[in-house]
Amino acid sequence: MTDANAPGASARLYSQTDHDERGNFHYEGDLYRAGEALPSLASRIDRHLAQHFTGTSFAIRTETFAGGCKVIAEILNTPDDLTGREAHDTFIGEVRDQMERFGFTRTNPLQDFWSCSFYSEARIGQAYWAALAKRQGIRNPVDRVLSLAAFKKRVKAGDRLKLLDAPSGHRLLGTTRDITKVRSGDLILEGRSYLSFPKASAFACDGRLIRIAIGSQYGPDDHLLYEWLRAS
Repeated sequence: MTDANAPGASARLYSQTDHDERGNFHYEGDLYRAGEALPSLASRIDRHLAQHFTGTSFAIRTETFAGGCKVIAEILNTPDDLTGREAHDTFIGEVRDQMERFGFTRTNPLQDFWSCSFYSEARIGQAYWAALAKRQGIRNPVDRVLSLAAFKKRVKAGDRLKLLDAPSGHRLLGTTRDITKVRSGDLILEGRSYLSFPKASAFACDGRLIRIAIGSQYGPDDHLLYEWLRAS
């Protein structure tokens, strides 16, 4: 681990670091390790975020591409209400500040120059909005009798889905459509449309009703409620 007092290491956070008069920006986090492998970096960030943000859960994943690599921290749940733009942006900034402590960035926009050890991204996951809606009281609750995995095994072509409830203005509200094909990631419905399978945490099914959470900061409890009509 780099000593925070060593040359180049900054005790300041990424968001507290300014460009100089020539447009140069140089930030090296106090937790940066030169040449660290991506899996090790992601693991350290995961542990640090869990310890730093008490009561908040994250899912950490990585991406590699020609220009470098990225560490993504998806916020799954936190006690705070992040629906307001200011609260949303503030929390995202705080998470990213902690991630940036593990890397370095050198840039000068006047010279179109950018160099960093990794790209960081913090985002609020779908699971957070579902958890927030549950705390606030959800509409159309459905018992989790069938898991998403079990539903995938039982649903088949010839079954029908009737959309009983959806966010205001949904054009297919009240319609019933046949399932023409079941694929690993979605259902193909008549009319050349499809329904993607959500994450397991956003899915609830009691054997007849299906509730799929699609909430966001604009409507944490937004969801799709279907009646599953099985072929005889």
